[in-house]
Parts: sequence; structure tokens; C-alpha cells
Amino acid sequence: MKFQERLIALVRWLVLGAWVGVLCGASSALFLWLLDQATRFRTRHEAMVYALPVAGLGIGWVYERLGTAIKGGNNLVIDTLHDGGPEIPVRMAPMVLLGTVVTHLFGGSAGREGTAVQMGASLADWFAHRLKIEGRMRYQMLAAGVAGGFGAVFGTPIAGTVFALEVVVLGSVEYEALIPALVAALVGDMTTQSFGIGHTAYPAPPPVHLTPLLWGKWMLFAAAVALTTTAFIELTHELKKLGERYIPSLPLRMLMGGMLVVALWRLFGTHDYLGLGIPMISRSFEDPSLPVYAFAAKLLFTGITLGTGFLGGEVTPLFFVGATLGSVLARWLGIPIALGAGVGLAAVFATASNAPLALSLMAIELLGASVLPHVVIVCAMAYLLSGHRSIYAAQRLFRAKHGEPLQTKLALRDLPPSR
Repeated sequence: MKFQERLIALVRWLVLGAWVGVLCGASSALFLWLLDQATRFRTRHEAMVYALPVAGLGIGWVYERLGTAIKGGNNLVIDTLHDGGPEIPVRMAPMVLLGTVVTHLFGGSAGREGTAVQMGASLADWFAHRLKIEGRMRYQMLAAGVAGGFGAVFGTPIAGTVFALEVVVLGSVEYEALIPALVAALVGDMTTQSFGIGHTAYPAPPPVHLTPLLWGKWMLFAAAVALTTTAFIELTHELKKLGERYIPSLPLRMLMGGMLVVALWRLFGTHDYLGLGIPMISRSFEDPSLPVYAFAAKLLFTGITLGTGFLGGEVTPLFFVGATLGSVLARWLGIPIALGAGVGLAAVFATASNAPLALSLMAIELLGASVLPHVVIVCAMAYLLSGHRSIYAAQRLFRAKHGEPLQTKLALRDLPPSR
């Protein structure tokens, strides 16, 4: 390719990526504002949580009638990135936004990433189809939408860029969409900030020199992260399978899921495990009296919420699981609590999404460079130890994590059980 052609391609992606970023940033700003209002209202009126089963019944009824084409969520986005296919319905954006806000309004334990990624991808695909963009350019636009949504909703544009390139194929980074993804993520983040939307600030862990002894402790830490993440993935997937088999009606599944969350809320006697759980994430960086079981409780609340069909993402709940698990492990292993919480925050979602590079970068953007090299070590080891599992069953695999090539690229959901 001649220099002039490369320059034209760069300008094209600067323009298209910027437009996708504006769409992602504006929609994320609206989403984050509504989410904050819903959380504040529920916190002031805790009795709202009792209505979660009814809210689930209503969301399920709407989705059963209007959401069939978008029920795949993030997996639909990944499948479209791989296989092309019809346009992702633009109604995904408002439906998943409102469904997630309602989930949080009534206390469901869910996150933001899934919603942001689905909004970004559906808006980018709508934009691509209006411009009659097809083939590999459409793929690049979709990747830009994923990056823009992820980067804008967390204020981590570099991590959002790498996440969009890394999450599609397990163990591979798709550089083809690097420029549009980077532009969309940076513009998306700037657009969200221009609306006055802020992001949670976490304490910076102290710098700690890596020693052979500390490396050994991180290996134990990574094993605990892999086991915890495996438990979450298996619980969520099994609940979905059993629910669809024995309770075919989505509204009824969500009604029952809401009842289980309410029962757990009353059993634990605290609102700490409802919604995003950001106060507990912040607390895990500095409180040595944090309950040892906090990570398991949030895992259970989130697994039931998402496994029975409620809308939302996994990132912030898994930040909660990772930060609280890391805080407890740090106390046991003699690691600074803030460092253990910060590494755990990134490592659990890195393992669940098979995106160790993106989440290592995200930890740096959120917590500063003092998490290096510790977060990379734990993310990489936990990624390997967790096997071929993912919260995204549509992720493709063409080479096993231990290096064995496959004859053909397979979705994780299609792998034989022995894998």
C-alpha cells in the first residue's frame, strides 16, 4: 500500500471512529447518569428491592415479545464480528439501557460493561449500515463500537481499545481494527466526560518490589482467582441452562430469580451486595475487617441475577468479587491490602473474559503503574489455569491455551467437554 493510500485510510478511520466514539460516549453518559439516579433512589428507598421479582416479570415480558432478535447480548456482538450476518437491531441500545437501569433500580446485582458494549456495537452497526459499509470495514466499525462503549463507561480508553481487539478470539489480538477502536475509545471517553460524568476513583496501591517469595504468593493468588472465576462462570451458565430447560418462560424465570435475590438480601441483612457494589470495592482497599465471605456473597447474588435473565454486565460485580477476594488473600499472604485488592479487581474479570492484556492495562489506568508487574503476573497465570471457559460463550478458539492448535476455529460453547 502506498503512503497516499495509507494516509487516506487513516483519515477515513479518524472520521468514522470519531463518529462512533461520539455515539458511544453520548449513550454511555446518558446510561451512567440514569444508573446513578436509579442507585441513589434505591439507596434512599430500600423497600424497592421487594419489587425486584415484579420488575423481572415486566422486563421478561417485554424481552419475550420485542427482544428475541437481541437476546444473545454480548455473544450476539461477538458472533456478528466473526460471521457477519444481519444488522444488529438498533433497538438493542434503548432496550438494554432501560432494562439495566430497571435491574439496578430494584436491586439486581449486575454491572455496566455488557450494556455499554451492546449499545456501542448496535449503534456502530446502525451507523455502518446507513453508510452502506460491509465486509471487513463493518467488522472494524463493530470493533470500534465495542471499544467506544467499554472505554467510555469506565473511563479507560486504552483498556477499551485492547479489550475490543482481544475479546473476539481467545488468545489472539486482532490488530486489524486497532485505529478505529482506539479513536472510538478516546473520543467516547472525552464525550462522556464532556457531559460532566465522572468515574469512581480507587486508591493507588503502594509500590512493592517483586521478589521470588512474592512471586510464589502471586501463584497461590492466581490459583484462587482461577477457582473463583470458574465457580462464577459455571454457576451463571448452569443457571441459564437449567432455567431454560425447566422454566421456558423468561418472565417466570426472572420472577423467580428476583425472589431468590430478595431472599438472599434478607438473609444477609445488608444492601452491600445489591447493584454495582462500588462502596464495598472501595472499602476492600483499606479495611482489614472486610468480611471473608464478601466475594462469595457477591458472586452468588450476581450469578443468580444474570443467570435468571436480568440485564447488565459482569465487569463491576466481578471487580467487587476480585477486590474483596484480593483483600482477604492479601491479609493471609502478607501482601499490602490495597495491592491485593487492586490486582484481584483486574484479575477476576481478566480471567472471566479471557482478556488478560486489556485488564492489566485497565488496572494501570484505574490504579496507576504501581500495580506492575504484579497484575500482569496474576492475570496471565489465572487466565491459563481457568481453562477454556468464559462469560462469553461465543468467543472463538483456534489454539488451546497450552499451545495445541485446533483443526478449525470453534466457539467456546461448541467445544467438547474434555476441552
